[in-house]
Amino acid sequence: MADSYRGVFGAIPYAFRATESWTMRAYAALGALAAGFVALVVTLALVVWMGETASAQGGTFLFSRSLYVVAGLAAVGPLLAPILFVARRHRRGDRVAATYDRWMGVAGFLFLLSLYLGMIVSAPEGLRDPSDSVIVNALYDLPQLAGFVPPVAAGLAVFATHFRLRGGADDGSPDRAESTGGGGSA
Repeated sequence: MADSYRGVFGAIPYAFRATESWTMRAYAALGALAAGFVALVVTLALVVWMGETASAQGGTFLFSRSLYVVAGLAAVGPLLAPILFVARRHRRGDRVAATYDRWMGVAGFLFLLSLYLGMIVSAPEGLRDPSDSVIVNALYDLPQLAGFVPPVAAGLAVFATHFRLRGGADDGSPDRAESTGGGGSA
């Protein structure tokens, strides 16, 4: 199975097949689709923006285009990180906690949810629909700049989960990852 792992695009099906965790399998499928969608939207938006500003001289426009690409990568990177971490862990046979795969899937879903919350908070006034929900109205009341907080916090949680569980057991018990194929069965 290790020979089927070929870069990012091969890592997604590899992680899906290699893990025993249903949480991670679900995230591998949904997270890969979400990452593809975000990459497509950012690419198309950048093409449109470049077309609209083609006659502008360099300077600020070129700099802001670069920041747009960086922002797109900042969203796609943490979406793919749990999948890539799990694929690498299985390919290399790294010692990790028995529940590593499950918690990486949970962290991935948390990041996906945080992107949605960030979009609600940062939505422009003209795109905000009136809502009877207390939660949505509370999110609308936050300053738009606060829309960066949920994705940044959840992205850090993805990497913290990886670093916390990569060295062995997560609950003080001996490492069971090698004997069970590592994954947990959530």
